[in-house]
Amino acid sequence: MGRILVVDDEEGVRSFVAESLQTEGHAVSQAASGEEALDMARQGSFDLVITDLRMPGIDGLELLETLRGEQPEVEFIILTAHGNVAKAVEAMRNGAFDFVQKPVSSPGELRLMAERALERRTLKAIVENSKRDHSQPKLDYGAPAMAPVVDAIRKVAVTEATVLLVGESGTGKEVAARAVHEMSPRAAGPFVVVNCATLSENLLESELFGHEKGAFTGASTRKRGRIELADGGSFFLDEIGEMKLELQAKLLRVIQERVFERVGGTRSIEVDVRWIAATNRDLRARIGEGAFREDLYHRIAVFPVALPPLRERREDIAPLSEVLLSQIRLDLKRPNLALSPSASKLLQQAAWRGNVRELRNVLERAAILSDGGTIDAAQIFVEPASFSETVSDGQTLQELERVAIERALEATGGSRKEAAARLGIGLRTLYDKLKRYD
Repeated sequence: MGRILVVDDEEGVRSFVAESLQTEGHAVSQAASGEEALDMARQGSFDLVITDLRMPGIDGLELLETLRGEQPEVEFIILTAHGNVAKAVEAMRNGAFDFVQKPVSSPGELRLMAERALERRTLKAIVENSKRDHSQPKLDYGAPAMAPVVDAIRKVAVTEATVLLVGESGTGKEVAARAVHEMSPRAAGPFVVVNCATLSENLLESELFGHEKGAFTGASTRKRGRIELADGGSFFLDEIGEMKLELQAKLLRVIQERVFERVGGTRSIEVDVRWIAATNRDLRARIGEGAFREDLYHRIAVFPVALPPLRERREDIAPLSEVLLSQIRLDLKRPNLALSPSASKLLQQAAWRGNVRELRNVLERAAILSDGGTIDAAQIFVEPASFSETVSDGQTLQELERVAIERALEATGGSRKEAAARLGIGLRTLYDKLKRYD
């Protein structure tokens, strides 16, 4: 079912169209003028606008051009008298889905056209999601550590519960958030992301809530916020632990009451979004420090999901590397890029404190160094797993030194010169140590 706005200066026409669509379960609002329609659309978004072409003041064509400029996802159906068909065709060139000649004789025809317009909106959203996600890593590649995560996400996705994703930086929290959205009944709606760590406090407020013209220096036009753009879909707040306290209070109100005002505005705007948040911080510790609101924490931590670091799901490293390498092939226009067995082995042994994000960076650097061919271990620059993970307690300094030399040689494919450079010692010193350790 869709959210539909019917616009006509004739009350009889408005009522007829609205009643015809309400019987199908659509949520229908009415506006008596183009000006009223713009105000209503700017306060709360619609999936479809059905508007008369000729009206005093802002007519249907101007309404289409203005609203599609601000909300390009909205579909339009034009109502027109017989003598204005040429204008209706012009409206279609400007993005309208179709037009209906007045008087509207058949409610069934109107319902069918509205249904098709709403289907087009849904299909466009699906195509956009498909383009965006075509080469994105998947949530799961079979590692046992991911099994409980996948199970939890599948169960919570079909509900409206707020999800809090926790885990180290680079563990794939946005991938998990997208999975929640795509497995949910809101999958055809928008998925909007804001990273709270990358924007200043003032800019973040404007991005979240939007602003009115003249709200601050440089605000030359009205701007819809990201929360408003997510209406009917899912809103993902990445790194929510970095949000300032003042904004936390405003966010709490939106989550609780589903209303907010734009910066510099006084009108309350209603939104219907599914909330997903993520953090790599200990929010309970942040509460203790006075840096995070406890009431907001309880609102967003309805269903927490912990994502394991890459070092705990090493079975995923090989398939993840191939997916990431496929992106890099396209980005660098090097279709023949491939990993050698020695490079793959080295990737399996790395510490991956930066998780999937670090893996991507390592592969991109190696791809550049490889000149477009096979990537060897010598081109893989990674931090080895810590000694605490791989070396037994009680080993001597000489034993640790031997392990470091073995790893450096393995990483460089046996090249003593490159191994010495990695270790920060001279080539002669390396030869002496090789002889000492046989």
